[in-house]
Amino acid sequence: MPAPALTLIDLLNGYRVTQALYVAARLGVADRLADGPQGSEELAHMTGAHPGALRRLLRALASFGVFAEEADGRFALTEVGALLRDNVPGSLRAGVIFYGDRRHWGAWAKLEQSVTSGETVWGPRAASAFFEMNTKDPEGAAIFNAAMTSFTSAFDAAVVAAYDFSRPATLIDVGGGHGALISSILRANPGLRGILFDIPPVIEGARTRIAAAGLADRLEAVAGDVFASVPSGGDAYLLKWIIHDWDDEHSLTILRNCHRAMKPDARLLLVERVVPERIDPSADTQSTLLADLNMLVLAGGHERTAAEYRTLLGAAGFALARILPATTRLGVIEATRA
Repeated sequence: MPAPALTLIDLLNGYRVTQALYVAARLGVADRLADGPQGSEELAHMTGAHPGALRRLLRALASFGVFAEEADGRFALTEVGALLRDNVPGSLRAGVIFYGDRRHWGAWAKLEQSVTSGETVWGPRAASAFFEMNTKDPEGAAIFNAAMTSFTSAFDAAVVAAYDFSRPATLIDVGGGHGALISSILRANPGLRGILFDIPPVIEGARTRIAAAGLADRLEAVAGDVFASVPSGGDAYLLKWIIHDWDDEHSLTILRNCHRAMKPDARLLLVERVVPERIDPSADTQSTLLADLNMLVLAGGHERTAAEYRTLLGAAGFALARILPATTRLGVIEATRA
């Protein structure tokens, strides 16, 4: 077991790894290695980087298993590094860019401010937050939306397998972004129809993706404001990584709008992390609790325990039926109208 000082020093290096991954993703190194190993000189020429500095970056990432250094000094992709490729199944490149981008990166530099004030680094967060982000910072909004699609690709197969989506006739994905998850669900359930619901700028981008996926005849894209109302008449309502973005007051508004729109026998499905009642040092728990800090810094919401979800759902008129594990870090929380 490493000495306590070394353990702490290793923990301190986390931000350096994030930025190294970010730079590799921005330079598109993984795509340059898709056809086979390359030397740092060739990669530098292709990416516009400094040869010596790029070699140092690649060697550092090779030590973490992102790339592999061959005997002749060339660098090759590993299974982990392949996830940095763009526009391939399972790609996490957009997610890596989101984490390393100045907006996300700069917000975390103000963690102390959030811990001392209890608020996001931008202060109290209004229901119009996502509208404002799309209006004031379209580049940042595009990075965010691409990242959410990217991260969804890492979990969508597990969510599809965790819940029987063949039972509902119509599934409404509330706040579903560009539709990555509901598209996967529809492909796996040919008899299912869907409605993707999000704010207008996001839906504009989603329609192109829906058409490209060949789902335009089964997936309707509807624009609106989740804090005003959601589409009615669905047999199941799906909200992935939505409720954790908000404090209880805003979350209750969303949940009550869903309750009003739902048929009496419809199901509410929240895809969220569930915080364990007792904390352990596992990587899954660490990831969940760091995500909770991320909600504090960026969003104003928080990750919740099963008991907290039960209480929140009850206040909105729902009864928590069960929590189905999709992965070790994600669950499908099923609720019914009480």
